[in-house]
Amino acid sequence: MPPSSPWSHSRSASIADDIDFEIKGQELQFVEIELDPGESAVAEAGAMVWKDASIGMTTVFGDGSGGQGGGFMDKLLGAGKRLVTGESLFTTVFTHNGSGKARVAFAAPVPGAIVPLKLSDLGGTLICQKDAFLAAARGVSMGIAFQRRVMTGLFGGEGFIMQRLDGDGWVFVQFGGTITERELAPGEELHVDTGCLAALTPSVDFDLVTAGGVRSVLFGGEGLFFARLRGPGKVWIQSLPFARLAGRVIATAMPGGGQNRGEGSVLGGLGQFIGGNE
Repeated sequence: MPPSSPWSHSRSASIADDIDFEIKGQELQFVEIELDPGESAVAEAGAMVWKDASIGMTTVFGDGSGGQGGGFMDKLLGAGKRLVTGESLFTTVFTHNGSGKARVAFAAPVPGAIVPLKLSDLGGTLICQKDAFLAAARGVSMGIAFQRRVMTGLFGGEGFIMQRLDGDGWVFVQFGGTITERELAPGEELHVDTGCLAALTPSVDFDLVTAGGVRSVLFGGEGLFFARLRGPGKVWIQSLPFARLAGRVIATAMPGGGQNRGEGSVLGGLGQFIGGNE
C-alpha cells in the first residue's frame, strides 16, 4: 500500500534522480512529485494532472532513461520495447528548471492504487503487468520480460510479454483495485488468479498449475489454471484487473455482447473461459 507519511524521501548515491513524492486519493489516486532544481521525472504520455510553471516538459522518443544524450539506435530500441509492451512510443520528461522546490502530479487512468517502489530495494528490477508503468525518476529504464514457458505465455493472463523496469530509483506503478504485497520464502508457493498477478521480482518462479478437476473447471468459475508463484522473492496481487472490470461494464451495457479478452491472454474468448473470467 502507499506510504502513510507524505513526502517520502531517501537520499543516496544513485543513478536515477532522487525525488520526493506523496500519493493522494483513495480509489482514484494521483502521485505528486517534488523536484529540486535540475531533477526530472519521466511519465507515460498523457498522465500529467498539473505542474508548477518552472517545470519544463519535453516529449522524448523511448523511455527517457538516458536523457537526451543517447544515440538514435538506443532511443529506437527503447521505443520498440515500450511499443511491444503496449505503451506509447514516447514518454514525457518533466525537469525543474527554476530554483527552490517545484511539483508535478500524475494520475492513474483506472480505479485502483498507485504503488511507489524503490528499485534499489528490490535488487534493481521489477517485472510487472503490461501498462503498469505510470511515472519514475529519470534514470529508470523500461523494457520487456518474455515468458519462456509456452503454457505460461498462453494461459498466464499477461501473455508472453510483461513489463520490465530496471534501475535504482523510484518507480510508480498502477494496479487495479486493492493491492497486497507478499514476500515468499525460498520454496514457498502461492496460487493466484492469473489476472490478479500484478508484479513480481525476477527471483520468483512463475508457472501454472491446474485449478482442479473437470467439475471445478466447468462450474467453479476460476478457470483452468492458477498462477503458481514460488519463492524466494516478492509478489504484488491486485483485486480487480482492469480487463475484468471493463468486461463487466461492457456486458452490462451490451447484454449478450460484452466479453473481455482473457486479461492479456493471446487466446481471446477462449482465454477468458480458460482464465475463469466468463
